[in-house]
Amino acid sequence: MNDALPRDFIRQIIHSDLETGKHTAIVTRFPPEPNGYLHIGHVMSICLNFGVAEETGGRTFLRFDDTNPGKEREEYVEAIERDVRWLGFDWDERLTHTSDYFDALYDYAEQLTRNGLAYVDSLSADEIRAHRGTLTEAGKNSPYRDRPVEDNLDLFRRMRAGEFADGEHVLRAKIDMASPNINLRDPALYRIRHVAHQHTGDKWCIYPMYDFAHTMSDALEQITHSLCTLEFEDHRPLYDWLLDQLKPEHRPRQIEFSRLNLAYAITSKRKLNALVDDGVVSGWDDPRMPTIAGLRRRGYPASALREFVKRGGVTKKDKLIEMAVLENCIREELDFSAPRRMAVLQPLKVVLTNYPQGQVEMMPSSNHPNRPEFGTREVPFSGELFIEQDDFMEDAPKKFFRLKPDGEVRLRNGYIIRCDEVIKNKAGEVVELRCSYDPDTRSGTGTSDRKVKGTIHWVSAAHALPAEVRLYDRLFTVPDPNAAEDFMAVLNPDSLATARVMLEPSLAELGVGEAVQFERLGYFCVDSVDHSAKAPAFNRIVTLRDSWAKVEQQAIAQRG
Repeated sequence: MNDALPRDFIRQIIHSDLETGKHTAIVTRFPPEPNGYLHIGHVMSICLNFGVAEETGGRTFLRFDDTNPGKEREEYVEAIERDVRWLGFDWDERLTHTSDYFDALYDYAEQLTRNGLAYVDSLSADEIRAHRGTLTEAGKNSPYRDRPVEDNLDLFRRMRAGEFADGEHVLRAKIDMASPNINLRDPALYRIRHVAHQHTGDKWCIYPMYDFAHTMSDALEQITHSLCTLEFEDHRPLYDWLLDQLKPEHRPRQIEFSRLNLAYAITSKRKLNALVDDGVVSGWDDPRMPTIAGLRRRGYPASALREFVKRGGVTKKDKLIEMAVLENCIREELDFSAPRRMAVLQPLKVVLTNYPQGQVEMMPSSNHPNRPEFGTREVPFSGELFIEQDDFMEDAPKKFFRLKPDGEVRLRNGYIIRCDEVIKNKAGEVVELRCSYDPDTRSGTGTSDRKVKGTIHWVSAAHALPAEVRLYDRLFTVPDPNAAEDFMAVLNPDSLATARVMLEPSLAELGVGEAVQFERLGYFCVDSVDHSAKAPAFNRIVTLRDSWAKVEQQAIAQRG
């Protein structure tokens, strides 16, 4: 047990339970529904459930909540397993499914029915909804609420046997239709669904509802602390009612914490699915998506996501965290771990008129300015180069220290060059610079001690690796797209831009998913889907600096 870790309110409860002997080991669970890909909000739950168990020498179940056949796919199951492992967690032999417990759950449902605490209701879904009442008006009892126990048992068993059509009957708990908590107004426990299940096949045509299945699965797995987000706080009385009535051998405890809400992102699976189905994004793993798969493909390190969750904290208060907090976590990690390379996103050709024709020099270049253990690489230098268009200005202001007519600049790890002539096309656009280099100013070995104020990056034209880069931005234009009347109306039309760029040749050796810093430009990684040796593709992970911070703070402040 690591007592040095900060203790939020959940960890305080857990440590108290261990210290008082209420529990000798902590058991948690992460119970995703396999009806979509996991998103940034799930990272909080994954880190919390697996984290508190790891910290105390406990264990965690990865339990697939597969109670809704028809919307669940094996693709989602595999994606969830992949995402949890990528974040750095494992469940060992504790991979389970709610469907593993369908027999036991059915027995619990029969127990409630035999005890007069559940009944088969034959109202339609609309009629049940109308009887439920509102937040200010009590509900009304179903005319079928007082069916004899034997009739309820007979109907429930016939439901299981497949004698009835979908929606013809439901099994409901008999609690209190006048309860101020709508979740206690005779909630449904089972419904009929003649749909094949991806795990149990055609064995069942009735399926348990989430609240019932989740509660009793927790009990069957001997979960000590069932950690849920705040929207389940009003469901806790039902959770406790089921445990009170059924009295399982083990009684878990539900504790709620606030969701992790990220600005400029949505975490509704329904809305995320709409983005995929409508072709707004290329798929669940589109690097603009807040899914874990999308973040991984974008190049976000798992360690940075864990740090983001840590900084967000575990609280009882809903919060909207600025995108800048996440991106700063990414920058801090990559600043330490990502090697440096040179790339030119907007190429402007430079011809060194006095450089020996055909000569190529190899310039030793550090792979990381602060980590000598990363070593060096050799970068080819020749008489024709590419520099960034923004690194030249024809009518430059006084404090512009990059290249300008008759001005000088140092090429990183290379020579000082002077701009002698500007070549334009018929449209008056600058297409080439004729420059001269000072052979005595080679970095590290030059005999000249003269200095210039500006240093720019470059790529040898003859050795450049052409590639496509994807420049990603926020998917939405407002901090809280969930609050918009139509979230599709606040999509950012500039969330993706592509460019044909020139890279130093060493980048051809970079593996899929590997991240580097393009010097002065940002952090990039090899795309895991579209990249090939013949058609390299890189994703911008994050810029070097946060250009959105002030805009974001003002928008969130206005939102209140």
